[in-house]
Amino acid sequence: MCTVTAAPAAADTDPGGAKPTIVLVHGAFADGSSWNGVIERLERRGYRVMAPANPLRGLYSDSAYIASVLKSIKGPVVLAGHSYGGAVISTAAAGNPQVKALVYISALMPDVGESGMSLSARFPSALGTATTSVPYETEGTSGTDLYLKPDKVHPVFAACLSTGQANLLAITQRPAATTAFSESAKVAAWKDIPSWALVGRQDMTINPDQERFEAKRAHSHTVEINTCHVSLIARPDAVANLILQAATATATAETTAANPDRPALATTGTSRPGTKAITLGGIAAATLAAGAAAVLLGRQLSRNTR
Repeated sequence: MCTVTAAPAAADTDPGGAKPTIVLVHGAFADGSSWNGVIERLERRGYRVMAPANPLRGLYSDSAYIASVLKSIKGPVVLAGHSYGGAVISTAAAGNPQVKALVYISALMPDVGESGMSLSARFPSALGTATTSVPYETEGTSGTDLYLKPDKVHPVFAACLSTGQANLLAITQRPAATTAFSESAKVAAWKDIPSWALVGRQDMTINPDQERFEAKRAHSHTVEINTCHVSLIARPDAVANLILQAATATATAETTAANPDRPALATTGTSRPGTKAITLGGIAAATLAAGAAAVLLGRQLSRNTR
């Protein structure tokens, strides 16, 4: 019998390979719960997922904290960051051989010497007038926190959500210290680690042109979808699928490295950075299989009537 298999858009990892741990880092004005819909989908596919709290105190201290979390994980890691979380993972992953892929979701991807502020100066967005400053003090430390203005959360941050959802985000938002955006990156892990990027076409918080520029510069595998800044809440399927692509590529690479004599699977499409292979859809595959079966059946009937 002739069998035709249609490959899904984001296939599970090869049975012979170890699935990576997926670590999700949230951005400013948010917390780990913003990943809830994505976490549910990744766990459904059998992945171990972690969503540590991003302190939002400054790029240097935040990335040092996330780097310490990564060191506690055994095996390969796929590291994803949303918004300011993208800047954090770009620093936290540097020099860590366990991090096999970086995924940027509507995110900052600063190069060495760049900051969130310097990038936003080149690619202005509505965020510039959507925040308010509040001084804070802790024991021996003082600084300034940035909050989203309540009336700006829906139009600027979460336009693709309902008014009620946006209002809840405004009430529960976590502020980010100004140093989170003013401190310049000292490293850029995306120069050495394969990356994937999602661009939200209706993003009002980070200019979509900035997201495209960053992804092109990093040679990221890039997808664009219609969504606002909180794509991980509004479009968890699309976000999870992109992370699964990175995880699948990671597991395949790990399996190949561990089994160098094992024949590699054939691939289709182009190898240029940022392009996606075209797979045979379910309907086309079923049609092809049915045609093959019909030919075989016809030959059998012909033999029986001779």
